[in-house]
Amino acid sequence: MHIVMEDELIFPVRINRYLAWKGFATRRGADALIEEGKVFINGKKASLGSRVESTDIVELIQDQRALAESFSYVAYYKPRGIITHSPTEHERSIEDVAGLPGMFPVGRLDKDSEGLIILTDDGRITERLLHPRFAHEKEYEVTVREDIPPLAKRVLEGGVRSDGEWLKAKKVMITGTHTMSIVLTEGKKHQIRRMLSEARLTVEKLVRTRIMGVHLGSLKPGNARLLKGPAKKAFLEGIGLAGL
Repeated sequence: MHIVMEDELIFPVRINRYLAWKGFATRRGADALIEEGKVFINGKKASLGSRVESTDIVELIQDQRALAESFSYVAYYKPRGIITHSPTEHERSIEDVAGLPGMFPVGRLDKDSEGLIILTDDGRITERLLHPRFAHEKEYEVTVREDIPPLAKRVLEGGVRSDGEWLKAKKVMITGTHTMSIVLTEGKKHQIRRMLSEARLTVEKLVRTRIMGVHLGSLKPGNARLLKGPAKKAFLEGIGLAGL
C-alpha cells in the first residue's frame, strides 16, 4: 500500500501522525505498533501520545528480514524540469512520469537539477537515509558558467555562510575549467547553488551521480534500475538495516 504523505509537518507532532507521514503505517496502525512496543524515539520506547521533534530519531523495530522481501528500492534518474514533491499547476512530479505506481522518492532534488534519487515503497528508510546524524554521502557533478578559480576547493570545503546558515562540502574535486565534483553529507535546501553563489560561481548544470554506494551509472534521464541482490543488501546495510 502506498501512503500519501503530507509535504511538511509542523513540529512537535504526535508520534502516530509522524509515522503515518513517513509512510510506516496509517495513524491507527501506528497506534497498534506503539502499543506492541515496536516504536522507539531516541532509543527509548514510545508511548501513545508521545510527541516528536524534527531532530529526534524515530525507529520501528519489526521482523526486518520479512519486511525487506516485500519492499523495492529503485535508482531513478530524475530529469531536469521534473518536481520531486507537490507539483503545482502545469508541473509534473516524479510519480507522474516514472511509471512506478506505489513508489515515492526519498528526499528531494530541485526542479532545475537532475540525476539520482531513490524511489521506494518502504517508509522505514526515509529517516535513516535523510537524517543529518547519519552523514550519508551524496555526490554531484556541477558545471558552472565562470572559470573555476583554484581557491574554490578550499573555500567550499572550509564552508560559507548563506542566509544565516553555515554550508560546507565534505570534498570538492575540480575536474575542468568549468566543472567540479562536490560531495555533501548534509542536505540543506539548494545547498550547492547557494554555496557556489557565495563563491561567485553560477550553476549551469547540476547532476547528482551518487547516493552512498548507489551510483547513477549508465542511467539516462527518466530511466530506472531496480536494486537487487548484493546491491540491495549493500544499500540496506549502509543505512543500518543490516542482514537484509
